[in-house]
This record gives sequence, structure tokens and C-alpha cells, in this order.
Amino acid sequence: MDVLERIDGQVKGNPVVIYMKGTPTLPQCGFSRRAAEALQECGVPFVYVNVLQDPEIFENLPRYADWPTFPQIFIDGELVGGCDIALELHVSGELKALMEQAAARAEAA
Repeated sequence: MDVLERIDGQVKGNPVVIYMKGTPTLPQCGFSRRAAEALQECGVPFVYVNVLQDPEIFENLPRYADWPTFPQIFIDGELVGGCDIALELHVSGELKALMEQAAARAEAA
């Protein structure tokens, strides 16, 4: 399977996905840590992909979403953004609402 197809399957097959350096419990950069913490604080399950363990995804994800940096957060199949945007949405309460809506839609499907 082509790497872009794999990414597309991950993004569309999960309500919330974060592509990050490391894992939520062992992040490998500050931006990934802060973004994962924001997602965790929302209390809605999410999937993560450690881009450091998959060189193909690391190299090609920026092409998939036309977003050059990590982390990248997708909710309901759409790119939300990276760390700064996630933190802004978290502070405003919008991140939790978006995550809950995506999880509810996935459960109803």
C-alpha cells in the first residue's frame, strides 16, 4: 500500500489522530508534548502515530496535508493544525467539542 493511502486510511479511519514525535507518554519534542497534553486533557480517546518510528510517514505526511511541521492533528478526517492551533482551541474549549463531535459521529456510523 502506498504511504499516502496508509495515511489517508489512518486519518479517515479514526475520529482523532495526532502525528507526533514520540508518544503521548514519551514525547520526543516539546511541541508534540504540549499538543498531546491538550488532547489528553479533553478526555476523548485519540490515536497517535509516532513519526520517528515510520520514516515513510515522517517524509510524506507534510505532502498529504500540505503542512510542513509536526505535530499534525486531524479531527474527523480534517487537518486541525499543529501545536499552537491545538492549544488555542483547547483554551477556548473548542478542541474538546470538536473531539467529542468526531467521536460521536464515529460511534453512530
